Amino acid sequence: MDVGATLVVSGDGRYFSKDAVQIIIKMSAANGVRRVWVGQNGLLSTPAVSAVIRERVGADGSKATGAFILTASHNPGGPNEDFGIKYNMENGGPAPEALTDKIFENTKTIKEYLIADELREVDISKIGVTNFSGPDGPFDVEVFDSASDYVKLMRSIFDFELIRKLLSSPKFTFCYDALHGVAGAYANRIFVEELGAQQSSLLNCTPKEDFGGGHPDPNLTYAKELVERMGLGKSNSGVEPPEFGAAADGDADR
Repeated sequence: MDVGATLVVSGDGRYFSKDAVQIIIKMSAANGVRRVWVGQNGLLSTPAVSAVIRERVGADGSKATGAFILTASHNPGGPNEDFGIKYNMENGGPAPEALTDKIFENTKTIKEYLIADELREVDISKIGVTNFSGPDGPFDVEVFDSASDYVKLMRSIFDFELIRKLLSSPKFTFCYDALHGVAGAYANRIFVEELGAQQSSLLNCTPKEDFGGGHPDPNLTYAKELVERMGLGKSNSGVEPPEFGAAADGDADR
């Protein structure tokens, strides 16, 4: 990592993510990184991380060099479940296999590492900048709103007003299930606040470290509540199902 770099660190909110954020912050400070950007509560979807790398500009004109994404994708989370790390490059895309292979090979020979244990932990629940004096000079950690950059990008791609008209039509109903993954951090902001949808259209949109004890894989087996709501389950409530249903995996990249 280049000295003076800006890194993004966040993920899908699974168990151990908050601990990992603090560890990566301290290791970044010890290795000459200039600043670390963290999504509020350590939450950023994988697509949102790409948007932050490409679009976000710091107050001093800084741009992100890359990002650590704390996720194991659609695999379950919890003390006895899965944890993983992805690395995205300066272009916002995932690191190529040639690079990740080199990183893996290096892990076999590591004999020591640098970490600034003396740094106090950063409160990642509060938006703001925390300034430190690192081993190589000033070191900052900025906690920012997880959704703003992503919403801005979505507005540039999709016609929000046209979608709002669709969602306001009594002839159209939908249901979105975040499976307690990081997509929940965006669902209320985009569907309810930006597009005027009803809160009742959202399922499991509170991110949880163990995904509510479920498996955040958006298929007919694990998205059980959505399947039932769409009238595809074994039980039949007699209620007219929504016109459209969708779900996201843990890190919301599908």
